Amino acid sequence: MFTSNIGRLRFFLYSLGLAVAETVVILICIVSTIGFEGLINSGPGPVRQGMAGAVLIASLVFVALRGNVASRRTRDANGRRWILWAYIALSAVYALLQAGVLLVVKFGDPASIPGGLNLLGLSVFGLWCTILWAKPVAGSNIDELTDVFDFDGPLPAPARAGRTVTASVPAAPRAAASAARVPPAPQPFGRPRPAGFGKRGI
Repeated sequence: MFTSNIGRLRFFLYSLGLAVAETVVILICIVSTIGFEGLINSGPGPVRQGMAGAVLIASLVFVALRGNVASRRTRDANGRRWILWAYIALSAVYALLQAGVLLVVKFGDPASIPGGLNLLGLSVFGLWCTILWAKPVAGSNIDELTDVFDFDGPLPAPARAGRTVTASVPAAPRAAASAARVPPAPQPFGRPRPAGFGKRGI
């Protein structure tokens, strides 16, 4: 289940499902620790540490799940491994910074939210799109093709039957058929004789 290759549609649906599930789990972590009211009314500091730790752990679990899905999609499309590892690494950094923002953010003060987090999020999204739209390289999956079509196996039945019929034809009828071909008569040399009736001058 967690090792098979997946195509574009399944990769998109899995990623969408993981994003929704991660959002729900993060909200549950906030509610089960200090609550939304406590998060809004509290200031940055030790009060939010439990909440930020729970969010970080949950986010890293989903980073691992997204990394598994992206790895299966990269293997399916014969994509570049450095794109996969960059996607996983930046996703982990984004999860770490996201928990840090929840730890130090001041509600009502937009300047407390670092702008680099949005830029990092766009980078992660760009790598995700690259993995999604990757196309297999022609001829690179030759092992998989030989496993499916079994080129080294026996010939199909129609081909074997055709070869058997051709080999069973005796040589004598074929020689008789070639001897029955009479070559055309040779043409006379020189100018052709004029056509006419009787002798010349009559």
